[in-house]
Amino acid sequence: MIISILRTVILYVFIILAIRLMGKRQISDMQPSELVVTLVVSDIASLPMQNTSQPLLSGVIPVLVLVSLEIAASALMMKSRLFRRLICGNPVVVIEDGKLLQKQLKRLRMSAEDLFAQLRQQDIFSIDEVQYCIVETNGSISVLEKPQNRVPTAQDLGVTIGDNKLEAVVVCDGELLDDGLKLCSGSRMQVDNILQENNAKLSEVFILTLDGNGKYNLIAKEVS
Repeated sequence: MIISILRTVILYVFIILAIRLMGKRQISDMQPSELVVTLVVSDIASLPMQNTSQPLLSGVIPVLVLVSLEIAASALMMKSRLFRRLICGNPVVVIEDGKLLQKQLKRLRMSAEDLFAQLRQQDIFSIDEVQYCIVETNGSISVLEKPQNRVPTAQDLGVTIGDNKLEAVVVCDGELLDDGLKLCSGSRMQVDNILQENNAKLSEVFILTLDGNGKYNLIAKEVS
């Protein structure tokens, strides 16, 4: 039993590191090659976990090979547009100037119901609102609404909006986060001054957010 637990822990950590090497993407954002590698890696890793008589390397080596191939393919796709098209395909326009392109839908083997479902997820309930709709290589859709249906920007309205700068969490559960300070260009001295203003200690803070303008929001820990 202990051997099984240790093998599972080792493979778990190894798979996490392998997936991290492939980059940060959600399942829905993965390209076909990345999705295939992720699924195959999970299947390969499960075999040594279930069968303790199988050498651990029989799961580690194939995973290393697959991740190496995916990294090499990603590098090659960045240099060769032809190779990228071969692996990932091209974006396909399925609505042009409000007209549904049925041939393109058939080419993608995508039903009109599936397309309309994705449009509704973007708060578009009528094809008349759409100027262009493009199915991306990962299967998601990008939509450009017709001018009369687009939300006006501050520039369209002639309104000047102040820059609030990036807000980041700088203290979480009593711990000072250096990465958060870097994101909002803050400093430890600012945090100390905020704590002093609120008569609070670092250990008493649940969440402290700070932006580039010095605006902050402090939430103290609840007393149990």
